[in-house]
Amino acid sequence: QVQLVESGGGLVQAGGSLRLSCVASGIVVYTMGWYRQAPGRQRELVAEITSGTGDSTNYADSVKGRFTISRDNAKNTVYLQMNNLKPEDTAVYYCKANARVLFRTARNDYWGQGTQVTVSS
Repeated sequence: QVQLVESGGGLVQAGGSLRLSCVASGIVVYTMGWYRQAPGRQRELVAEITSGTGDSTNYADSVKGRFTISRDNAKNTVYLQMNNLKPEDTAVYYCKANARVLFRTARNDYWGQGTQVTVSS
């Protein structure tokens, strides 16, 4: 069974920190990323990290220098460390994995259920 389970969201004051985690199961993951969607806005990329030797990362301009994405391949887990949070970071954060089901070759995008991050001013 394919699952992406996020955790770590919550309510924090501006300037605070949160760490999101996403554990994947039932799939072989390649690129993993975090997206967010605020009310009335489209879902947007926050950060992504590729797989393989020397993982490369990509960040939205709005989070560069404040957020860090990392992964633990042994645990099939991706993290998002969020520092110096701002009220405009308030959104539902979703984990996405480009992956294939075990014993199959076709890759697809899989999404988690989302975790709420609320930053108060």
